[in-house]
Amino acid sequence: MDDGFRGLTLMNTLSRAKEPFRPRDWRDGAVAEDDKRVRMYVCGPTVYDFAHIGNARPVIVFDVLFRLLRHLYGSERVTYVRNVTDVDDKINARAARDHPGLPLNEAIAKVTAETARQFFQDAAELGCLPPTHEPRATDYVTGRPGQDMVSMIETLIARGNAYVAGGEVLFSVSSMPDYGQLSRRRLEEQQAGARVAVEAHKRDPADFVLWKLSAENEPGWDSPWGRGRPGWHIECSAMSGALLGPTFDIHGGGLDLIFPHHENEIAQSRCAHGTQVMAEVWLHNGFVQVEGRKMSKSEGNFVTIHDLLQTETFHGRRWPGEVLRLAMLMTHYREPIDFTSKRLEEAADMLASLRRAVVGATPTRPSQAFVDAWCDDLNGSAAFAEMHALRRSDPGSLFACARLIGLDLEPARDRDEGIDVAEVEAAIARRLALLREKDFSAADGLRAELLAKGVRLKDGRDPATGERVTTWERA
Repeated sequence: MDDGFRGLTLMNTLSRAKEPFRPRDWRDGAVAEDDKRVRMYVCGPTVYDFAHIGNARPVIVFDVLFRLLRHLYGSERVTYVRNVTDVDDKINARAARDHPGLPLNEAIAKVTAETARQFFQDAAELGCLPPTHEPRATDYVTGRPGQDMVSMIETLIARGNAYVAGGEVLFSVSSMPDYGQLSRRRLEEQQAGARVAVEAHKRDPADFVLWKLSAENEPGWDSPWGRGRPGWHIECSAMSGALLGPTFDIHGGGLDLIFPHHENEIAQSRCAHGTQVMAEVWLHNGFVQVEGRKMSKSEGNFVTIHDLLQTETFHGRRWPGEVLRLAMLMTHYREPIDFTSKRLEEAADMLASLRRAVVGATPTRPSQAFVDAWCDDLNGSAAFAEMHALRRSDPGSLFACARLIGLDLEPARDRDEGIDVAEVEAAIARRLALLREKDFSAADGLRAELLAKGVRLKDGRDPATGERVTTWERA
């Protein structure tokens, strides 16, 4: 019997072990063959500001997993949900700050529309496929009986897992005997799980908000407990349940979300649906630092994806989306990343080397060794080693390998007019040949000729092979 195992193993945060991945639908004899799906949910952006490079990492990591699952199970058999949080106190504060002359609801609409639009554009520039569903939290607050936040909160109250106090509805952590399994924290160590201060009306300091009342100038929805808005955690529980069911295969996000967000999602979903698990596999990517320091606005190293792609704010140049993507994938997804200009230069050099290797090649099929590497808990290091081996032995397979993980090896496209990219790439190839022949005078002549046409060359070394590589930018 096919239990769905395709050789994929993943490190499950819940069990702290690397496990063979077997989708639920393949193990459930009641699911018809045509209805079998792999189901994955990933926490998306809170749209109060442009996404920064730390936000880019889960977007890229889980896009690679999405692509791999589609390769293993078929593109129509994978359902990927990544939400948009468009109701949040941070959004309210940003709207009031940026648009003080507008009614708050109008100001909020402007902020969320602009930041969500920019996020979708950034994700596309990073080479990411659109998820199957991108639900907005505001569409799931109420109005979907049995599948919205108000319905879920009503169920939790009825089952004794939540209570009304001080104008709020709170989840009672003591009502769930095994609360804390994901983070492995003892209950007495828990901190409040909501984005509000601990209040006296809580039965336990670890109890967290499901619903809070809204002031007249704050966004709100009618509910049995008064006009209000949802807490942070209930949003993802409602959206994942509505689109993927009470229990699904994979839940992903950044390491910082393990507690309290994911822990509280599990509590809400399991208690509301009466299930033993919410998601069977929990995946978390590591943190991102910038030049060895924690990224923060106060440190002055807070860099948005938009700035990296469109302006020259990071070490005086713009960085193409495929370079940012490769730079994020060069380190295993569970390990921390130090985001530096050196890392970006190495990624740019590697990309240039791979592009030269596939000139004139037609994509065939990714090698099995490449697929096996990604199936080993997304082992990018082994996968990139295989790509380098394929540069000489099978450029067509190399081309297909790159496509599988969303890397574009077509000739680089410049955003500015007036540059023939194919001509530039051909000139670089001729110059490298001249350098190998030690005809430095002719090589320097080609460099000067390109500079006169507005193209500046930069020589470097392929970090994997040590071979000379040349990248270019508009002068």
